[in-house]
Amino acid sequence: MTNKFYIFGIALMAAVCTAILLAYPHLPSMVPTHWNVHGEANGFSPKWSLFLIFPGLMAGIMVLFRLLPWLSPKHWGVESFRSTYLYIMAVLLCLMAYLAGVTLWVGMGRAMDVTRMVIGGVCLLFALIGLALGRVHRNFYIGVRTPWTLANDRVWDETHRLAMKTFVVAGLAGLALTVLGLSGWPTFVVLILGALVPAVFSLVIYKRMERSGSL
Repeated sequence: MTNKFYIFGIALMAAVCTAILLAYPHLPSMVPTHWNVHGEANGFSPKWSLFLIFPGLMAGIMVLFRLLPWLSPKHWGVESFRSTYLYIMAVLLCLMAYLAGVTLWVGMGRAMDVTRMVIGGVCLLFALIGLALGRVHRNFYIGVRTPWTLANDRVWDETHRLAMKTFVVAGLAGLALTVLGLSGWPTFVVLILGALVPAVFSLVIYKRMERSGSL
């Protein structure tokens, strides 16, 4: 079960390397790698650095996800939800592959609204991670980690059941706004609310349990 996620990650990384190699002869010596909120390129990198930026970061993500369980204190590990933990890793890798595709497409001189494409990808990431939050157990690395969720299993569980809904709704709403051409502050506000609501909820439920003496 664990290995299939890493096999997927390695295959995806190899696909990105292949795409960069195929596009390499058609890329200028300096390619745009950063854009402002208006979709204008304001940062450029040598084209060889694409191997570090995308496959390199993807490898770094896989190494980090491999190390975090070993770094976890006893009884705070990810073993009880390892498949969900690795699903989140796979989603992050897919986002990196998607961003690599956007960068290569623009680097070859093709027209694209980069801002909308990137924000749309982030919104989809938000929704896909949200689908998994209800299965994430208490830990230091993944999830809505507030002082109150980390202090109590019930607070953690109830907060993440809510977060699963708010993340999915915010991600899909942000994606819809982006498709409609409203990417930018409206989308960011929706995403921030999707993350902020469960964080505030964790405080509310913790204080409610504290008053009732059920902590």
